[in-house]
Amino acid sequence: MAEKPFKDREDVKKAIRVWFYISLVLVCLGLLLALIGIIADALDKTLGLETMSWFLLAIFFSVSAAGALVKSAVAQSLYGIESESKNK
Repeated sequence: MAEKPFKDREDVKKAIRVWFYISLVLVCLGLLLALIGIIADALDKTLGLETMSWFLLAIFFSVSAAGALVKSAVAQSLYGIESESKNK
């Protein structure tokens, strides 16, 4: 017998919020790092790292936010399927 991925509806709602906020933080961090890279390039200085390193970090954090968004979408889908099956 397969286990259910979530205990109850409140657990699903909590997972949706948690993964959404994690992705939001990662995207904001990516934007902040890109902004630091732009400022460093405009000033023609190294602000701790080279300009390209700031942009690579920004890309990394922005792409890693996609994983959290996918987990949030899966939780929303499971929540919707469960809601639909309980209404029938």
